[in-house]
Amino acid sequence: MAIRQILTHPGSAHKDEFLACAVLAGLHGVTIVRREPTDEDLADPATAVVDVGGHHDPARRNFDHHQFPVEAPPCCALSLVLMDLGIYDDARSFCDWLETAERFDVTGPNSTAKWLGVDRDTLAKLNSPVDVTLLRRFAKCQQLEPGEPLYEVMRWIGADLVEYLHSLRERLRFVGEHAVMWQVAGEKVLYLPRTEPLPAEPSAGIGRYLMEQGLHEEVAALVYPDRRGQGYGLSRHNDDPRFDFTRIEDEGDVHFAHARGFVAKSSATTEERLRELLERAKVG
Repeated sequence: MAIRQILTHPGSAHKDEFLACAVLAGLHGVTIVRREPTDEDLADPATAVVDVGGHHDPARRNFDHHQFPVEAPPCCALSLVLMDLGIYDDARSFCDWLETAERFDVTGPNSTAKWLGVDRDTLAKLNSPVDVTLLRRFAKCQQLEPGEPLYEVMRWIGADLVEYLHSLRERLRFVGEHAVMWQVAGEKVLYLPRTEPLPAEPSAGIGRYLMEQGLHEEVAALVYPDRRGQGYGLSRHNDDPRFDFTRIEDEGDVHFAHARGFVAKSSATTEERLRELLERAKVG
């Protein structure tokens, strides 16, 4: 049964129900209403009730977590929606911010700061007008309709998150099928050759692939097709200092080298030349 409306609580807005509503808006494009649910709303599977109502019943599209016992693992409204879509496990693996958002919503800022190993003031320093304004404007709404500016921003956020989770698994498969591990100047370098058709973001997923393969700490640099030309990008992996690409900025086939040395772009297309550039960029 299709969803005809999304319902969440009035008053203060928090990141978990904002994102949960955004995901549902991205998928269904229906009205968002901010009020307390009725028994009829909770019983109606065409009404997605988010972060309110005291029930978690995916068959009826009820996605509230506040009734869970204190000892339960931190879980928020967004978590429940992602579970219903079957993408929660990938979200926990690929979205580094999700567990922090869960803990913040369930246990509060003091506990979350302690879990992160920082003080509470540090958390506040990570906020920006993007966080504050979107939640403040959402809190002031009683109803949001498709086509309204805030609704469309939410739709973009939700659609991008779902697309990212669906596409990244495919990207990991692609990297696993095509990537080659080089040894250059005694260091491990991941080389991703050009394929046809070229993916929209050739380097997307490489970092996650290395983490899944247990190579995150071993690989020092990456070489991947330049999406803006026929050559390749060369970059540090995880900002590893073993390579400094300012060392190759004067090479004739290097048309860009960042002043901080973490990335360069070259028109070179042969493996031999790319290896030579890496050797020259090696520190020490």
